[in-house]
Order: sequence, then structure tokens, then C-alpha cells
Amino acid sequence: MMISAPGSPYHRLARTALHRWWRFPLGTVFIVGAAFVVMIFYVIVAEIFGRPGGPDGMATLGTLPDLAAGFLSIAVALPLTLLAAQWIQRRPAGTLSSVAGRIRWRWLAVCLGVATVTIVVFLTAVTVLSPDSGPDESLAGWGPFLVSAAVLLAVVPFQAAAEEYLCRGWLLQGLGAWLRSPWLPILVQAAVFAALHGWGTPWGFADLMMFGMVAGWVTIRTGGLEAAIALHVVNNLLGMLVAAAFGQLTIEETAADMPWWMFVADVPVLIGFAAVIVWLARRRRLHTASPIVAYGLAH
Repeated sequence: MMISAPGSPYHRLARTALHRWWRFPLGTVFIVGAAFVVMIFYVIVAEIFGRPGGPDGMATLGTLPDLAAGFLSIAVALPLTLLAAQWIQRRPAGTLSSVAGRIRWRWLAVCLGVATVTIVVFLTAVTVLSPDSGPDESLAGWGPFLVSAAVLLAVVPFQAAAEEYLCRGWLLQGLGAWLRSPWLPILVQAAVFAALHGWGTPWGFADLMMFGMVAGWVTIRTGGLEAAIALHVVNNLLGMLVAAAFGQLTIEETAADMPWWMFVADVPVLIGFAAVIVWLARRRRLHTASPIVAYGLAH
């Protein structure tokens, strides 16, 4: 198991003595292929135990189980990226998390606090700018909401973290192993992140690109995925909890379908989040490059 050179920035952590050009594409094929197998397995389970009525006449296990399965089919990318780093790139899996070779939990807690304020500000701005007077649907009720909330709390954090490990982790570092400058890797992973959400509106695609670029930039400036994970988890979780409160979890619209006024609200919020996070990282003197002492070799 090899590590990168001491003092390497986050996007260069896959550049070890064992780095070869084929390891990144092979690892990517492994991740995509294994994730596809998991998705096929769920389709088979739904066909056996489900009932007709899903999109295009496909079998379904029900709204909430299908929603949970959709999130978990993405969440599976989290262990797959860790395995690809360790098995195929032959480096510690923890180097996907940060330059410290692990998740920095105290820093993650700080980022979660900032992210919560950020998303509350965004949701407030969206409410003010929305051309609609408010939701037409009544509240779902405490019973259905609590059941939905329990499922969301169990699966959404893993889904959001998986997307960060895949895009801001695996893709960013995989491209960074070839390129010293972080800008092209940031741009490419942001484009892939946006494309994975599908094509809705130009504003939605632009917002996803913006999110991916900000998350990638913050990841490099802080030396780890903690800030990006925090923002992604809180964004998805609060948004889905609001939808659950109004019984709207069946709505198939995603961030790719975002209208222009939500994009206008989101851009300054994302920039503000990045500015606060980088400022806090500087104040805390957070390490943004791999330490001089190799992981696990100090005594």
C-alpha cells in the first residue's frame, strides 16, 4: 500500500509510486459495473415481490421503499470507491476522505453547522422568490411524516456522501493524478456530477455545475471532503424532509429541473458557504496537504 508524496494537495493524493495510467479507468469500470449489478438486483426483487404500477409499467414495492432503494442504489458507490482506491490504486482508502487519511470528525461537525445555516437561508430565499403563493397540498400528518423522516435519515446521508466520494473524491483525485493544476479536474467532475442528475432545464444544469465546482474548490482548499459532504447531506435532507411534510415525496423532479429563480437564489448562497468554510479552515489552521510523516508509520 503506497501513499502520495509528503505535502501533496488533496487532488494529487492518488499520485503514488504505484500510480499507473490504467488504474483510474479500471477502478471507474469496477465502480460503475458493481453499481449496475446492484441496480439490476433491485429490479429483480421488485419484479418478484412487487406489483405493477411503476414508471413504464415496471413493478414497484411502493413509494417509500422505491425511494429508499433509489437512494441506496447511489449509496453503494461509497464502499465501491473506497474499495477501488485500496484494491486497484493500491493506496489507503482513507486518502479519499482527506489529506489526513480519514474523515476529520470535528471539522465535519463544524461544516454541518455552517451547511445547516446555508440551506435554511436558501430555502427562505426560495420561498420569498417563488412565484407561487405556497404549497397547494396540506400537511401529510405526523404519522406519515415521521415514517418518511426515519427512512430519509437512514439513507440520505449515505447517498449524498457517496456522490461526494465518487465525484469530489474518486474523479477529482483520479484526474489530479495526471494534472498538477486542480482546475480541469474540478471542471470535469462538476460536469459529470451535473450529467448524472439528468437533463432538465438549463438553469438546473447550471446550478448542478455550480454546486460541483464550489464543492470541488472547497474540497481542495480544505484538504478533504468534509465540507462538501456536509453541504450535500444537509441540502438533500432538509429538502426531502420539507417534501415529506407536505406528502410530496412522489414528485419526480430533481435539482436538474430547477427554475431560474431558484438558481438566482442558490448562487450567492453557495459562494457564501464556500467563503465561510475557507475562512474557518484558515482560522483553525486546517491541514490542506498530506503530512510530512506518512500515514500509519509514526510511532
